[in-house]
Amino acid sequence: MGEYQLDTVLSAVADPTRRAILDRLRVSDARVTELAREFPISLNSTSKHIKVLERARLVERHVRGRDHVLSLRAEALGEAVAWMTQYREFWEQRLAALEAFVLADADADGDVDTDTASGAER
Repeated sequence: MGEYQLDTVLSAVADPTRRAILDRLRVSDARVTELAREFPISLNSTSKHIKVLERARLVERHVRGRDHVLSLRAEALGEAVAWMTQYREFWEQRLAALEAFVLADADADGDVDTDTASGAER
């Protein structure tokens, strides 16, 4: 995923209405007018949100006669999650090292019960 595409995806999912549209499309495909009825905003506003999702490649539109049917394309979300996972792993390693340091320091001072500090129940 290119940097521009990642920026577009993250910007698209930053809005709660667009996230709600994605949640709705996760259940099943929907016509634009059907989606618009489910939100307390105008058809025009819903269409603008849909355009943002289409540019981010999170939603795909199929024209069937007069109906514009939308479907979820979750691939772009998966690519964004893969990018974020790198940072999750980075922070998990850092936090584990910090926990080990704090526990070792506290244990040396005799201040902390290591079972309680690490979250273990008795």
